[in-house]
Amino acid sequence: MRIVSGMRPTGRLHLGHYVGVLKNWVELQKNNECYFFVADWHALSTSYEDKLNLKRLSRELVKDWLSAGVEANSNVIFIQSHIKEHSELYLLLNMITPLGWLERNPTYKDQLEQIKNKDIHTAGFLTYPVLQTADIILYDAEAVPIGEDQKPHLEIAREIVRRFHHLYDKKEEPIFKEPKEILSPTPRLLGLDGKKMSKSYNNAIYLSDTKDEVWQKLRGAVTDPQRVKKTDPGNPEVCLIYDYHKAFSPDEVVKKVEEGCRTAGIGCVECKKWCAASIEEVLEPMRQRRASLDDEMVEDIIQKGEKRAKEEAAKKMEAVNRAIFEVEG
Repeated sequence: MRIVSGMRPTGRLHLGHYVGVLKNWVELQKNNECYFFVADWHALSTSYEDKLNLKRLSRELVKDWLSAGVEANSNVIFIQSHIKEHSELYLLLNMITPLGWLERNPTYKDQLEQIKNKDIHTAGFLTYPVLQTADIILYDAEAVPIGEDQKPHLEIAREIVRRFHHLYDKKEEPIFKEPKEILSPTPRLLGLDGKKMSKSYNNAIYLSDTKDEVWQKLRGAVTDPQRVKKTDPGNPEVCLIYDYHKAFSPDEVVKKVEEGCRTAGIGCVECKKWCAASIEEVLEPMRQRRASLDDEMVEDIIQKGEKRAKEEAAKKMEAVNRAIFEVEG
């Protein structure tokens, strides 16, 4: 299948991004044609006031992808804003998308309630599902990997595709495909303080952290609050480190941790050392791959991807404009 997916360049990627997105991308690329893009315009929907260096952040984001195992040669990797057809299709789709569809979007309403430190009462934030739709259907995506919370966005995309075809495209072969979702398991990896993992909370382990930085962060992470002394039995189900073990450790280590915690057979420091070792098994290969990358190599990868993306996008927009502006009768 052809798969399209993107990430916003708002800062360094952490373990939560790896578990929730990148690990899945690495699997999907094995048997599918994948278009992975840096969603820099989407970053502006909530971070337009933050004065982010999107050029630098976009390049660093691609480095994180490549270091995590995303293949440059077998995927199309590009930056959204460099393919102007995204904005052209976004504009045209905005002309036909009913306002009520966007206002009823549950994610939109939830984020208006939750995000209090930023002014997101903007047209760009309201209409970002339309831009998402343009991102996806511009490349004839057959499927999009999403979490459960993104299902309403993809349903809006399908509704916009149907409305476009109803208004402009009467041919047997439709211009756009209706994208299906690949509901990917997105384990929620909390931050080191038990809150959502985020750079804003300073509670994340980053993919670019050194071995010592990882250990220092894990050392101070919260554990079972009822386990005061090493001889106190614990409950791994309420321990953050146990969640990290389930995400990164082999099954046999997870079993040893669970049993050792419940019986007080191991202490929290020993448990954290095992966890650090498991995380290192993932991060050390990433560091090595990242060390082999330089800015020039990354720019070359992006330019090659953009060439392929531009060819696809230009063909699609030629068909779209013909359907809208050359209507007969």
